[in-house]
Amino acid sequence: MAAKRGKYLSFKNIIFVFAVLSFAIMIFFIAKDNITSGLNNENAENKVVKKQSFLMGTVITQQVYGANGEIAADEVVRRLEEIEKRVTLNSADSEIYMLNEMAGKGTVSLSKDTIYILSVAKKYAELSNGAFDPTVGPLVKAWGISPGSGRIPGDEEIKSLLPLIDFNDLIIDEEKLTARLEKAGQSVDLGGIAKGYAGDEAIRIYREYGIESAYINLGGNVVTLGNKPDGSPWRIGVQNPRDITGNYVGIIEVSNKTVVTSGDYERYFERDGKRYHHIIDPRTGYPSESGLISATIVCDLSIDADALSTSVFVLGLEKGMELVEKLEGVEAILITNDKNIYVSSGLEGKFNFNEKATDFKYVGKYNRQ
Repeated sequence: MAAKRGKYLSFKNIIFVFAVLSFAIMIFFIAKDNITSGLNNENAENKVVKKQSFLMGTVITQQVYGANGEIAADEVVRRLEEIEKRVTLNSADSEIYMLNEMAGKGTVSLSKDTIYILSVAKKYAELSNGAFDPTVGPLVKAWGISPGSGRIPGDEEIKSLLPLIDFNDLIIDEEKLTARLEKAGQSVDLGGIAKGYAGDEAIRIYREYGIESAYINLGGNVVTLGNKPDGSPWRIGVQNPRDITGNYVGIIEVSNKTVVTSGDYERYFERDGKRYHHIIDPRTGYPSESGLISATIVCDLSIDADALSTSVFVLGLEKGMELVEKLEGVEAILITNDKNIYVSSGLEGKFNFNEKATDFKYVGKYNRQ
């Protein structure tokens, strides 16, 4: 989700410092050999450009190989800035802000970008039976969860907000490029899907410039293009959700895939010994208590993986894995609160468990009881 505007300029430096520190403990890391591969090769196709930016409320890292790497990476930054301006919740000039302001009042004309993101978000709301819901905005605002801080809304406040959470009230006309929210007080929050779309757009731009090997990491949403220059796949580490040092519980190798995780360790605060994390269950109004602490999705499109990682996290192990197995080309790595690690059928034998993660147990393929 984009960083807050208004007070944004006053706190931008503080946010940036936090994001840089968080970068070491983000959901994924690219294994060290990915960073160094091809650096000593003078061939233009192996020329590497590494660029780090602060956009969409997070640190974004690009690693692009090829003669056009610099111009492609710069174009990606420009494109991500454009997407951020359209979907941020906190700028009066953004399209999502205008959509939310017009809730219960009328229709808003939107760009193709925003219409597409909203349409995909509604699709996954339907697939997950509301476990993922783009109209979760009122609940997100009520909790106000950021790293180390937040508030606990009262039961009556939650009860009063729940009628506003209904993806069926988001009406989209893809031909006319318009959308509306049926009820006053409703609001869309695209924090669980916008970075995924941005990642897909980055890959599109790389391809337009003839790039055949690249990756982009949008604060933990990793998207890869092709293989590394030496022909080997990218090695992606899956964050240990209970180790703030950035250690990993395992590695998967991917090519032309995206890897996205949702976890209860990303943004949370603690009160009286209880952890309140930022993944709100739209059906209950409270932080999800599905029995999962981490849900990683591997598939072709990052926008799909972004929405699915949240959906599966909220659905829990059994229902989440059931959804994954129904979708072609989608795989998952799920970690339960008792520290068991399960994978979907397509990742059986392909997830390399880190034996040093002694607190965790790799179970393997999930078999429904």
